[in-house]
Amino acid sequence: MFTGSCEMLLGVGDSLTRIFSSYSIISKGSIFFSYPVNSYIVSTKSNFMKSARIPGPNEPLTISESENPKPSGTQVLLKVKSEGVCHSDLHLWEGGYDLGDGQFLKVTDRGVKYPVTPGHEIVGTIEQVGENVSNVSVGDDVLVFPWMGCGECPACKVGNENLCDAPKSMGLFQNGGYADYVLVPNSKYLAKLDGVDPDSATSLACSGLTAYTAIKKANQNTPEFIVIVGAGGLGLMGVQIASEITNAKIICVDLDDAKLETAKEMGAHFTVNSKDPDTVQKIMSICNDKGADSVVDFVNAPPTVKTGLAVLRKRGNLVLVGLFGGSLELSLVTVPLKSITIQGAYTGNYNDMVELLALARKGTINPVISKRYSLDEANSALQDLKDRKILGRAVINP
Repeated sequence: MFTGSCEMLLGVGDSLTRIFSSYSIISKGSIFFSYPVNSYIVSTKSNFMKSARIPGPNEPLTISESENPKPSGTQVLLKVKSEGVCHSDLHLWEGGYDLGDGQFLKVTDRGVKYPVTPGHEIVGTIEQVGENVSNVSVGDDVLVFPWMGCGECPACKVGNENLCDAPKSMGLFQNGGYADYVLVPNSKYLAKLDGVDPDSATSLACSGLTAYTAIKKANQNTPEFIVIVGAGGLGLMGVQIASEITNAKIICVDLDDAKLETAKEMGAHFTVNSKDPDTVQKIMSICNDKGADSVVDFVNAPPTVKTGLAVLRKRGNLVLVGLFGGSLELSLVTVPLKSITIQGAYTGNYNDMVELLALARKGTINPVISKRYSLDEANSALQDLKDRKILGRAVINP
């Protein structure tokens, strides 16, 4: 095998493209290319695919070209139609999570190995199937359930692979959907779209699924008032789901008036701008001065959690969802005195995703897609998300 760097000309039919690239020439004649995301390349073979990969924490994504994988057994090869851009991708790009007090949880400590192809909100068309696949067919448009588990731990044995002790999630612990094609390990993780818009369906595998699980938890105490903190893509999905599956009055809280207006359009009965110094008093007034039965915090930052605890009534339920990070001092005596419940919500199981798809099929939820990017624009997509330039959700269309 010979490796090196050069400037080369590649001819493909009538196309001729100049690229600067590191390359490896293998004895079989196949070539693996890696080059900056803003470069342009024409594939030398039809069975080659491009992937946008994270070389390491805080490093720009690079485009790599490799041979398409071939499915066998229960595996399925998808041609990616749409890939959601998620805050979890951002944490993967940054290398971890802020735990507060100067502590940082590295994704490598959770088992992530770089380089990795991100992307866990995957919608694609089935290109090829392994010999043991019978539940889906070539040509089906499907949504991938990415939260794959070990199959052996207590959570996996009851169908909650999203809570697996040794997760194998796509786009984190194995290569994901920032690519032309993706290999899904087992067809049991696929759900047919059956008419749901591919771009809108992407978020149903992660942000939508997380919102659905969170609202289901918030609905366990039959709330009269639900406070939804955050009116980004996750929070807006939460508003729509709460409107559909609960009988509660919905109060949406955010810093941005434009986002709050969108929340109203999607079903929020009341909105409060958290820049207002009287935010807590306004929420309490809406709740007849008794407080909210449930608070779902899609931001999960110290100030938002503090507000949530302040407006929670006796027997109230605080559901923490967002991964903003940080730490918080908690008055421990208030927890037993008010008999409140504090719990987390992280994605959901396969059956939850199927239920959510059914709601989307009915048209009762409609994820907001505000930006679309090409695969070569993957860096821009993540940077825009980091800079809060995306209202709702963004997708990559390879």
